[in-house]
Amino acid sequence: MYQLGHYGVSLAVFSPVGFALLRLGRPELAFLTGAAMLGLAMLPDVDHRIPFLDHRGPTHSLPFAAAVGGAFAGVGHLLADAGSEVGVALAVGVGGVSVGLPAFGFFVGVLTVVAHLLADVLTPMGVNFLWPLSSRRYSLSLWPAKSRIANYGLFAAGVFVASATFLLAVRV
Repeated sequence: MYQLGHYGVSLAVFSPVGFALLRLGRPELAFLTGAAMLGLAMLPDVDHRIPFLDHRGPTHSLPFAAAVGGAFAGVGHLLADAGSEVGVALAVGVGGVSVGLPAFGFFVGVLTVVAHLLADVLTPMGVNFLWPLSSRRYSLSLWPAKSRIANYGLFAAGVFVASATFLLAVRV
């Protein structure tokens, strides 16, 4: 998919997480999570800029998602470090159980990359989720990545889902 399509899928994938965070009274985390997911929606396509990497190779895999999650967990750890006012303010509490910022960061990092992969699996080229363990590509082959209708349609669907979810979260 192209950028708009990836934004749409990221919005749709973010929506249940954003809903949960809003319902837990954590709008700042919902905003930061959504901003991170949209801001890095195209991260796996960094392979276009790295000469020795094939497009939809290592950066379009679950190990890459885990690596990005690890980087986000590292940032979460730094923020949660003793004496960090930001870390204390962002600590995630779910039903009386505290979820550490490193764990939450890992979740957001993985989800950001997985949203990109889900958009690309819709195309005939597909993605190799299990690189380097396998060379098999997974594809639903619904439409080509360059399809304007698909990209605008996914973007519109993502905006609709995110908007509806937000309205539902603030009204419930």
